[in-house]
Amino acid sequence: MKKTRFSHYIYALLKSALMPQKKNQIPHAKAQLHPRNKHHGRYDFNALVDVCAELKPFVEKNKFGSDSINFFNPDAVKMLNTALLMHHYSISSWHIPTAYLCPPIPGRADYIHYVADLLGENRAKIPTGERVTALDIGTGANCIYPIIGAVEYGWQFIGTDIDKIAISAAKKTIAANKNLRGKIDLRLQPLENNIFKGILYEDEKVDITICNPPFHKSAEDATAGSIRKESNLKQVKITKPTLNFGGTGNELWCNGGEERFVRNMIYESAHFADSCLWFTTLISKEPNVKRAYQELKKVKAKDVRTIHMGQGNKTSRIIAWSFLTKLQQEEWFD
Repeated sequence: MKKTRFSHYIYALLKSALMPQKKNQIPHAKAQLHPRNKHHGRYDFNALVDVCAELKPFVEKNKFGSDSINFFNPDAVKMLNTALLMHHYSISSWHIPTAYLCPPIPGRADYIHYVADLLGENRAKIPTGERVTALDIGTGANCIYPIIGAVEYGWQFIGTDIDKIAISAAKKTIAANKNLRGKIDLRLQPLENNIFKGILYEDEKVDITICNPPFHKSAEDATAGSIRKESNLKQVKITKPTLNFGGTGNELWCNGGEERFVRNMIYESAHFADSCLWFTTLISKEPNVKRAYQELKKVKAKDVRTIHMGQGNKTSRIIAWSFLTKLQQEEWFD
């Protein structure tokens, strides 16, 4: 129950930087991020190095003469993300064990801002503070969604995972940062085929759920996909992928891939229809959107949305659904 390794955002960034460009044309990979996203424009490497000196050795000039890093270097990617968390979110310590997912921060922030808009619908302003509880399915060792949501909006989070090492690493990050303590409750999912069962207590309610489901159907499918993407980016045939964003098996793939994971989530959500205002998940493959809508019709979801997120040259999407009527939605926070 974790997140896919090679994000659409970074893929768009690398593709924009490495594919042929018009002369003197600098790629703009983050032009379509959410308006409240702190990561618009090019990275300010001077500011990032000021707060995280360990980033400096990884900063180099790209072919346009601008400061950048080698996004195929996993150490550089991790240090960039560490610096971004320090600079924009006041996270002084971030623990990720070797080989675990190191997600791109801008794209993850976008998801949080878009679901914040969803919660703010029918209200004068977006609900903030401890009154809001979000459930992050597959928090991972990086704990990135709870970090951003807690810092940006003051929300409470429940973070779940089937991996004890991931939970332990996330706990270390929370303990090391004052602005996270008391805001994130981490829960180990004892049964890997369950999503909400075994996590939500009886009569417990959450305002929104978020999830970045495993993308691939198998380990072989994950490897083949990474090789294909990296070959396209570098324009040379690659036989072994660069593990620049890390990722353990459960973070990369699950039996049946994204389609089955989302289908199971939809059916299980129906058993918690009154426990949540909005269920949401990212969907990477566009054909899976239609399939999700078909399943949501079967479980009689009353309100279903597709929220498109533009990140550079790539569009990703959030599917959101609620079993509550419009009136019940409007009265949820009353």
